[in-house]
Amino acid sequence: MDNYGLISLLPPLLAIILAWWSKEVIISLFLGVFSGALILSNYNPIAGFVSTLDNYMLGSLADSWNAGIIIFLLSMGGMIGIINKAGGVVAIGEYVAKKAKTIKNTLLVTWSMGVLIFFDDYANTLIVGNTMRPITDKMKVSREKLSFVVDLTAAAVSSIVPISTWIAFEVGVIKDGFQNLGIEQSAYSTFVQSIPYRFYSILALIFALIIIYTMKDFGPMYTAEHRARTTGETLRPGSTPMVSKELEEVEKPEGASFNIFDAFFPILVVIVVTIFGLWYNGGGAASDVSIQTAFGDADASVVLLWASFAGGFTAGILALVKGILNISKVVESWIDGAKSMFIATMILILAWSIGGITDDLGTADYLVGILEGNLPGFLIPVLLFVISAFIAFTIGSSWGTVAIVMPLAIPLAYNIASPMLPAIGAVLTAAVMGDHCSPISDTTIMSSTASAVDHMDHVTTQLPYALTVGAVAALFGFLPAGFGVSPIITLPVGVIVLYLIVQVFGKSVKEEKLEDVSMDH
Repeated sequence: MDNYGLISLLPPLLAIILAWWSKEVIISLFLGVFSGALILSNYNPIAGFVSTLDNYMLGSLADSWNAGIIIFLLSMGGMIGIINKAGGVVAIGEYVAKKAKTIKNTLLVTWSMGVLIFFDDYANTLIVGNTMRPITDKMKVSREKLSFVVDLTAAAVSSIVPISTWIAFEVGVIKDGFQNLGIEQSAYSTFVQSIPYRFYSILALIFALIIIYTMKDFGPMYTAEHRARTTGETLRPGSTPMVSKELEEVEKPEGASFNIFDAFFPILVVIVVTIFGLWYNGGGAASDVSIQTAFGDADASVVLLWASFAGGFTAGILALVKGILNISKVVESWIDGAKSMFIATMILILAWSIGGITDDLGTADYLVGILEGNLPGFLIPVLLFVISAFIAFTIGSSWGTVAIVMPLAIPLAYNIASPMLPAIGAVLTAAVMGDHCSPISDTTIMSSTASAVDHMDHVTTQLPYALTVGAVAALFGFLPAGFGVSPIITLPVGVIVLYLIVQVFGKSVKEEKLEDVSMDH
């Protein structure tokens, strides 16, 4: 593979800059892919255009994992469409509204659901966002805040728990790195030992709790929350939510409708089928295969497909049996829900295409190459964290980042006697951070979709928070870790620093406080 050097940064940076400037993610991504295809086709515009469509957009769909995720997204939309049409979304809203009497309780429920659905980040974002959206709307919580809590918990949790769809991938790249160096050590136990060094992921989860408990925000998120509390507008006026009106309109049918159990039952089916499916698909039925190994070896895209269709069938059958919807209404509702995911599917296809372009141009190899040289060992963890976060930001893929950086990070740490566990933890958690910051990240896109918020509104409000946590993770986590300081010391220090930042820079978003501010003005 040729290494195109500095010019290899052009496609992802062009896509990101255009997305920030124009707020039109699809066009920005397409132009980013096209610019890369143009470089690879020796600047022949016709060949570049054809390559954009054939090799990258169509090529990304030819991948069975990507195709499975697209169908999963559509079928989850379909299931939610049926639940909505049968009055389930209203039932959930009415039930939780009775329990979540305060904004703080509502956000705590959202955070808790995000942590409990730990087994997969895609399933996490879609279930939590769609379930909590009507409730947070009623409580006058901005969609930006909802998408922040949904996005922050999903990948942060899935990447650090010992049983999730991330395991095989993360353990696999560690194992490859060890084998190449002849290191006789268990990749799985190394993965587990690296968990305390996932400073960004752990601190991000705690930071969200600090924001919720203190009821304080800063930066663009404060503006969004101020707007939602004082005007009741949970969406910025003039914004373009990531789902269409099919899922935006919460419906309650005349006569019989779903109760709270009916509404949650299809979602419960999705969770149960996902957990069982990961175990079964990963060979868990064999007596010598542990649950952790089975979860790690499973093909998550296939299992999520099973789960989403099982949930959709369950919702449809419930609506038919209860006489709420007839067969044609069930099908119509499923199609309406699936249609609402169209924008998200197009962005996902283009985001994957950008990943293919950056791979062919050698973007990440070029960036990691900058690190190589005579570096002091103690700097390796923090530098790996910064460079991995930047790569994840530019290519929009946490897994892509880990796959490219880890084979270079392990020998880098090994050869210059840098602490290995912080180096591995730095790459794995930085990939999550870069993902949280990037407008072309698939999980960021799915969080915007599930929360029905304007994608760039979600990115611009979340970015200062992700960067804040990232800076604390770098300075108070990875820098001391390079000197051998234990996470038992650095993690509590990081939490205290984050709390102080929120107290000093945050402004109250409690309704009574905002009313006082409004009256003062």
